[in-house]
Amino acid sequence: MSDKINYDAIPSTNFIDDFVKEDMAPGGRTEGLQVHTRFPPEPNGYLHIGHAKAIYIDFGTAERFGGICNLRMDDTNPVKEDVEYVDAIKEDIHWLGYDWDDRFYYASDYFEAMYQGAEELIEKGLAYVCELTPEQMKEMRGDLTHPAQSPYRDRPKEESLDLFRRMRAGEFENGRYTLRAKIDLASGNFNMRDPVIYRINHTSHHRTGDKWCIYPMYDYAHPFEDAMECITHSLCSLEFEDHRPFYDWVIQNVTLPSKPRQIEFARLGINNTVMSKRKLRALVEGGYVAGWDDPRMPTICGLRRRGYTPASIRNFSERNGVSKVNSTVEYAFLEYCLREDLNLNARRAMAVLDPVMLTIENYPEDKTETFSVENNPNKPEDGERQVTFSKHLYVEREDFLETPVPKYKRLYPDGPECRLKGAYLIRCTGCVKDETGRVVEILATYDPESSGGNPADGRKVKGATIHWVNAADALDAEVRLYDNLFTVANPEEGNFLDYLNPDSLKVLTGCKVEKSLGEAKPGESFQFLRQGYFCADNKDSQPGHLVFNRSVKLKDSFKPA
Repeated sequence: MSDKINYDAIPSTNFIDDFVKEDMAPGGRTEGLQVHTRFPPEPNGYLHIGHAKAIYIDFGTAERFGGICNLRMDDTNPVKEDVEYVDAIKEDIHWLGYDWDDRFYYASDYFEAMYQGAEELIEKGLAYVCELTPEQMKEMRGDLTHPAQSPYRDRPKEESLDLFRRMRAGEFENGRYTLRAKIDLASGNFNMRDPVIYRINHTSHHRTGDKWCIYPMYDYAHPFEDAMECITHSLCSLEFEDHRPFYDWVIQNVTLPSKPRQIEFARLGINNTVMSKRKLRALVEGGYVAGWDDPRMPTICGLRRRGYTPASIRNFSERNGVSKVNSTVEYAFLEYCLREDLNLNARRAMAVLDPVMLTIENYPEDKTETFSVENNPNKPEDGERQVTFSKHLYVEREDFLETPVPKYKRLYPDGPECRLKGAYLIRCTGCVKDETGRVVEILATYDPESSGGNPADGRKVKGATIHWVNAADALDAEVRLYDNLFTVANPEEGNFLDYLNPDSLKVLTGCKVEKSLGEAKPGESFQFLRQGYFCADNKDSQPGHLVFNRSVKLKDSFKPA
């Protein structure tokens, strides 16, 4: 139990922790209770990187204080909700490494209790049925010097109760009536100017079917759900700060089993992308991307498909901190966190994305050698793998120039010795071209005494180290190179579709990869030497048709503060 926990001994990582400690201390608001939070997504789309921060805060806060966190679907709006999104949300949270045990709920679990709470407010004279249309309500909401108005505010509670019950019974069409809380039409906070708490909506719900034709507004449902689940700390993004007075009003005026405390934090903003569900949905439904899990999307499933790891996203969320001030983070920092994780954990492999044949003229035609190379220099426990070597190899086309530019240290006729990664030293002797003048084969000789390419042999060469794959057993692969989906840092300004990057995806076919990658598991990450970090696509890659997505480039100029 929480009364046995020394909360003072738990380090505070942000201002939310300070509030929790204050509440849980002797004499505090929630003394003797267990810290209890919740993550309440709306199942009308897929989770994105901004939700990952909220997940980290909700689940992480509970975890630090020995508490628990619920998962609750906010399904109060039946128009855009779908079970597909429910399943995807659960999968994403589990993938990030969090669990809610058996505490999985829906807002719709409390529809009947919410309705009874609304009747209680009517009985107390704190709610009334209003006939204003949304347009009329907007016209009569007043301004900072003029109060709002409603000619139905003094409607007798008996009449409001009768109309509200008939609304539930389905007697009226959409928009005919609303139920409004009776608070303060002159309040400086417009959220308190008799907000709507129920509206008529003859739409089938994905869980309750046609049982309900009236649905609660989120501002009414939110505190209700938290209180029903005995949440101690309701952690919300900053846009709910102005809604907190109404949250507290509901808690105080409806008979509920607990009194949660709402605390707000700044949302996560990232440049070169959009995170509005409406805009993400437009990208999907307009065919601008290949679904919610397109690796260019900021969705968690899209990031997972691109090769992001749970550790990199959690680390990104933690290092951004928790603030009360909105800010925008560079997308490059998210990439930095991924690169940092993959550098430690990804297996190394050789892949040639734009291959051209390299023939070693003095190497025996029928000879094949095997070299042992380490899988990850940062993880000796990952051991070594075997790569084969023979007369015909593939190397990158950019590693050869017939006429070198100044300071070019790769392959060119009569150029310097270059080291084949993990193998021999070679020197280019020439090339073969086709009828169009395109180089189709590079010619070279090797030094059989160059110690199998061990840099520790003491031989210094002027040329670069070049990666390669053995043509005899290389596998074909498709490689997808991703860039920012938008060409500007803030596509939210103006029509975001005008800023779509036409080069956000480049598909390379005919790439050559080492044989060991034929066993790559969907989603498995690799560092392709000199190329970057890649993962086997978790949807399209399979034996016989290998597909690798570039997760992040190998190096970047970004430096964390």
